Amino acid sequence: MKRSLFALSAVVIAVALAGCGKKADETPVVKIGHVGPKSGAIAHLGIDNENGARMAIDELNAKGVTIGGKKVKFELLGEDDAGDPKQGTAAAQKLVDAKVNGVVGHLNSGTSIPASKIYSDAGIPQISPSATNPTFTRQGFKTTFRVVADDVHLGGTLGRYATGELKGKQIAVIDDRTAYGQGVAEEFLKAATASGGTIASRQFTNDKEKDFSSILTAIKATKPDVIFFGGMDAVGGPMLRQMKQLGIEAKYMGGDGICTGELPNLAGGGLVKGNVVCAEAGGVEGEQKAGMEDFKKRYKEKFNIDVKLYAPYVYDAVNVLVEAMVRADSADPAKYLPEVGKTNYKGVTGQIAFDEKGDIKNGALTLFTFDGDKREQIAVVR
Repeated sequence: MKRSLFALSAVVIAVALAGCGKKADETPVVKIGHVGPKSGAIAHLGIDNENGARMAIDELNAKGVTIGGKKVKFELLGEDDAGDPKQGTAAAQKLVDAKVNGVVGHLNSGTSIPASKIYSDAGIPQISPSATNPTFTRQGFKTTFRVVADDVHLGGTLGRYATGELKGKQIAVIDDRTAYGQGVAEEFLKAATASGGTIASRQFTNDKEKDFSSILTAIKATKPDVIFFGGMDAVGGPMLRQMKQLGIEAKYMGGDGICTGELPNLAGGGLVKGNVVCAEAGGVEGEQKAGMEDFKKRYKEKFNIDVKLYAPYVYDAVNVLVEAMVRADSADPAKYLPEVGKTNYKGVTGQIAFDEKGDIKNGALTLFTFDGDKREQIAVVR
């Protein structure tokens, strides 16, 4: 009996030691969270974003990255916020509870801003690839960064373009009452009036509306030269379609939310070159174009679809987080966070460095128009 107990004890100890040895040899896992709207009206943009993150993660794992003296494995934890602030904070808390090492997201300003406090409280670095509302980086959080220009630059540039290049005198402004839509519309309005335009009509909708007949009829009566919409393509496209149906011939403008490859389809196609002008909160020029084109080619090969909008910025944001970890030689958020602020990274979207607020330095904008179903670049503005 004693021999049996001894033998059993020996087996238990051997198994325990074997288990300990296995754990010691396991590859450390570094978790990167991503949040975007994978359901709802702008799911095509949220999926595009997550694809950018997936592409970066897969390439990093294929390359092999060493942190803290060990080769690590990166794992993507993707969450859906549906573009809703409440769902966004729930997704953020879920990632915090999962002990992610860093977060890329959210897509919308309206979800990024409330989620940023949750990440800040947990000390987890957050880089948004697309949130442009100025408030996002003006809350005093040390964990908050973005890789695109903000609405002050975006809306202001479009406002000046409306009165300058487009010769707009009578201007109508509509926004969807979201943090993004309202923010970019207000900055556009300020710049347009400061540069000589008259706001002939100020209208509001929401991010789920499909019928704009009443506000467009009111706008038509003012005979506008330019109509600016602050919101996303899921609303902006149908609005443009209804403008055409009502015979409104004004130029149509918007920020990066409508500046997508999906806009012509959502608007019913047949867009006339120069009639729609929008701006993407980012942009490459010169030698940087080759890197962006290569990214788009690799993206299509991997996912069999074209880039919608922000995927390259998500891709760069993931790589910025990982580069900071490598420089700090640690994936511990408390240890590598200071390195994020010191970033000087050459990405596919251009050179990335942050100011003291977490905003990208020397952020670019790219102005686009549409010719038929094709998006065409007008200029890169800094």
